[in-house]
Amino acid sequence: MEHIIHIRLGAQSSMRAVAWLRRRSRSHPWRVWKFYAVGATPWTRRGGAPAAALAVVEPTSNGIGSDAFAIVWHDGKMYGLNSSGRSPALLSFDALAARGIAEMPTHGWMPVTVPGAPGAWAALSERFGRVPLREALAPAIAYAEDGFPVAPVTSVNWRRAVEAYQSRLCGALHDPFFKVFAPGGAPPQAGACFRNPDAAQTLKAIAESGARAFYEGEIAARIDRFAQETGGLLRASDLAAFAPEWVEPLSVRYRGYDVWELPPNGQGIVALMAFAILEGLDISAMLPEKRAHVEIEAIKLAFSVGLAEIADPAAMRRSPSELLADDFITGLRSRITSEALMLPPSRPQPGGTVYLCTADGEGNMVSFIQSNYMGFGSGIVVPGTGVSLQNRGHNFSMDPSHPNALAPCKRPYHTIIPAFLTRDGKAVGPFGVMGGFMQPQGHVQVLSQALDLGHNPQAALDAPRWQWMSGKHVLVERALGIEAIQKLVDRGHDIEVTDDSTPFGRGQIIWRDSHSVLAGGTEPRADGAIAIL
Repeated sequence: MEHIIHIRLGAQSSMRAVAWLRRRSRSHPWRVWKFYAVGATPWTRRGGAPAAALAVVEPTSNGIGSDAFAIVWHDGKMYGLNSSGRSPALLSFDALAARGIAEMPTHGWMPVTVPGAPGAWAALSERFGRVPLREALAPAIAYAEDGFPVAPVTSVNWRRAVEAYQSRLCGALHDPFFKVFAPGGAPPQAGACFRNPDAAQTLKAIAESGARAFYEGEIAARIDRFAQETGGLLRASDLAAFAPEWVEPLSVRYRGYDVWELPPNGQGIVALMAFAILEGLDISAMLPEKRAHVEIEAIKLAFSVGLAEIADPAAMRRSPSELLADDFITGLRSRITSEALMLPPSRPQPGGTVYLCTADGEGNMVSFIQSNYMGFGSGIVVPGTGVSLQNRGHNFSMDPSHPNALAPCKRPYHTIIPAFLTRDGKAVGPFGVMGGFMQPQGHVQVLSQALDLGHNPQAALDAPRWQWMSGKHVLVERALGIEAIQKLVDRGHDIEVTDDSTPFGRGQIIWRDSHSVLAGGTEPRADGAIAIL
């Protein structure tokens, strides 16, 4: 059986894997790397879990302490998985005030929420997998136990993160982080073999227990103990209460297709609102600068709503159906003029995410995304686990009246969003663009390139991008062209041109065409790959 695995790597992964696939792919024109796929579609015996492998080999973007989301197309039906964790039961405004904290910090214990990634791996494997979780995670365990050579781009991100952490994080709370990820006081250089034996033991426990050891066993006890010793609020009871949630994806119609995203607490609805706004405009007939202007305005309007409304669904003031209602979208669309709007600022933050998508010969497909947030996350590694905990709680609002206000046992506004495309009830395929608050913007631009301009998946990913930052400030790639850039300035946009591709996200696509042929596109701004197994 032929399978196609499409992986977004924020940096190159194992050189050993690269060498293996180069040998395998000499007769094939595509660049192909070997990774190990999560058991979310029917995998052969040589399959496994790329999500878990990436958690080991690219700790600068994701890890065992991450959250994860997925959209799965299986046997002709779509499934959504929200595996984002909740805040500790002890976390509250009063708890922060007692510690003299007025603003949610980016690092340390306060922004740590329950990691959802191990639960996601187990849930997908149990529901859709053809091999046991212990077999699926075996390659990731081997990478952690035996080591892997650190690739060049990963080493750059690693060094930047460690230098930043060394400048502001210290003491018993953060010593384990430096012990694991900066052994000897320095991050590993490109080509150096890096091992994380504690993470290997954690992965073994996850594999043998279906992830329950992480949430109820010795791992949970270690997390609880270290939190209590170092002033954290996360407890074993918070971990034991966690369970991934199967959810119904949301969709809007766009150019004869249905675009699917997961419902809040993720920001996928921002992309859907923007698509709904643009559906009423013929942007395919517009000149490039006008099309960019209209798309920027649609994104700004969608974010103005999303940042005010998106939260844990139990806390939202308006439902997703209200935010996508025709009259509401028409009202947003009517605000677009020939001039740039001034709207409240967004809250862009650096991302720390991997995205992958897969398809097999039976028609099954997966759109999967996993993230620490802000690189390594909180800067906390629980001794003996090798796990760097995420810091997703940083996205809580400190305004008590906001739907996304900090509260106990609550999921925060989440940036990572997988996406999917169907037509006439049939799967076209998964796509995604990682990168913090760039993600809905990337979804809109890539899909518009494909559906409005008729570009193939690779061309859609190759096209120059922009990112709305705040107010009228828009970051653009120089490749957009000096004429288009000047005309955006003429429309009132505050344009900042950059040659740095980092802010514009990393995307991957696998789509099935009308002839049932799978076509993949891989991100030119990152080390991505297509693998046929």
